[in-house]
Amino acid sequence: MAATASTAEGARALNDLSGTVLLVGAGKMGSALLEGWLRLGLSPANIAVMEPQPTSEMKALAGRGVKLNPARETLGEVSASVIAVKPQVAPAALPPVTPFLGTGTVLVSIMAGRTLHFLEGALPGAAIVRAMPNTPAAVGRGITVAVANARVEPKQRALVQTLLSAVGAVEWIEDEALMDAVTALSGSGPAYVFLLAEAMAQGGTAAGLPLMLATALARATVAGSGELLYRSSLDAATLRQNVTSPGGTTAAALDVLTGSNGLASLMGRAIAAATARSRELAG
Repeated sequence: MAATASTAEGARALNDLSGTVLLVGAGKMGSALLEGWLRLGLSPANIAVMEPQPTSEMKALAGRGVKLNPARETLGEVSASVIAVKPQVAPAALPPVTPFLGTGTVLVSIMAGRTLHFLEGALPGAAIVRAMPNTPAAVGRGITVAVANARVEPKQRALVQTLLSAVGAVEWIEDEALMDAVTALSGSGPAYVFLLAEAMAQGGTAAGLPLMLATALARATVAGSGELLYRSSLDAATLRQNVTSPGGTTAAALDVLTGSNGLASLMGRAIAAATARSRELAG
């Protein structure tokens, strides 16, 4: 019920939006956000996209009213600008955005590794939110962690919450230093889950299953278990215990996975390595 109410509130907020949402970069994540906004009822007339290499899908949206690569004078107030370009092109991509930013504009960056300090240097005086979504946003089941600078007002934060929640859950932090661990856990995390499915399928084939059957079983098991975890009020440890009968087959497998060099140890080292690398990339 809470999720439904939140979605309804978001839809009302976007329906009532009078200004423009400017999306800079329409790659996979930018396009996922755009699709989410349209699903929530944001009018195409309230969306502008800056994308030097628009896809045929993006051109089709332009035919529905989305403004594609507009001149500044064709837009009114820009309520929010979402920067969804690759971080390495940020120095070249940000200056053209500056003319579109008004006194009431909140800028949202989903560029990995680009800190609030970097963004404030490129866009002095701007209200800025740095956000880290993950790839399940493509199916509306992502999670995004966001941190705001001191210039972001409550109304702007609420707008950003609505825009980001179009593709999944949103969590806010006050300490930007946590973003490196966020990147390591949820930003990179989908790859860990896909590796788990891959390894399970390999284990199944080693045990004698045909490759296609092992792959199908692993895929469905990981996806179904994730959905159960998502829907259940129980935590992961309790759900795991509920599947495990003493002395049974699951217990035999978990004896291997929970050993001193088991999954928890490996995952801890993996997330620590990804956190360290995130810090290196951020400078």
